[in-house]
Amino acid sequence: MDTKELLKKVRKIEIKTRRLSDHIFGGEYHSTFKGRGMTFSEVRQYQFGDDVRNIDWNVTARYSEPFVKVFEEERELTMMLMVDVSGSELFGTEQQFKNEVVTEIAATLAFSATQNNDKIGLILFSDNVELYIPPKKGRSHVLRIIRELIEFKPASRQTNLVEALKFMQNVMKKKAIVFVLSDFIADDYHQTMKIVSGKHDVTGIRVYDKHEESIPNLGMVQMQDEETGELMLVNTSSKKVRLNYSKFYNEKVAYYKESFTKSGAGAIDCRVDESYVKKLLGYFKRRG
Repeated sequence: MDTKELLKKVRKIEIKTRRLSDHIFGGEYHSTFKGRGMTFSEVRQYQFGDDVRNIDWNVTARYSEPFVKVFEEERELTMMLMVDVSGSELFGTEQQFKNEVVTEIAATLAFSATQNNDKIGLILFSDNVELYIPPKKGRSHVLRIIRELIEFKPASRQTNLVEALKFMQNVMKKKAIVFVLSDFIADDYHQTMKIVSGKHDVTGIRVYDKHEESIPNLGMVQMQDEETGELMLVNTSSKKVRLNYSKFYNEKVAYYKESFTKSGAGAIDCRVDESYVKKLLGYFKRRG
């Protein structure tokens, strides 16, 4: 993709997703993800109705009259976008590929965070962390994130969510809002998920195509495993083959939902032909 075409694509995504974050998600995001807590601001004289637990006894003793501590909500947060760039994300049979929908969702979330003056960081992962952009503020930083989401070419086509989660845990020392965008065709991440969501506010966004849920009966078909690149002949007219595939797929989805919800994390399902706007808004409203 040449630079002109890339910039055009970035601009198109910015216009669409920024409008969404301005009109819809800004307020919802703010009320859903509140600050880390309260920080001490100043002391003032005690007034009737003040909480006695906020009395500053040192200042009170010095002036022989009661003074209370005033606290302010610590608003600034950090959002970390963790995006799966493995081979399976290139799947798509409807109007859009999964990775295109993922890019739009990530951009919408990033602009919502920007409105809040929060920092945004990015982790692109396959079975390794392929790219890490440390959290920063501002529009130009968000545009860099969108640019990477559009044109990044991963070195590996496989997925290892555990490695990505451990990396995020190591680089993010303070509590962060974490969105993990993937199809979650991954294994054995429940334990790591539990540890990570004990410290961070984590939400999984599963982006999938309805044609991945089952294999149609098309006779002998040559298929390629998107993650290994392996070509194989599959007899799709075999009922057993179709049932085994459905079982495999449904087990992965169930594992994702269980791993996230039992860890205290949020979980959103978003099909590429459905409105991710409705899905995100519904999630923010339930949490707000």
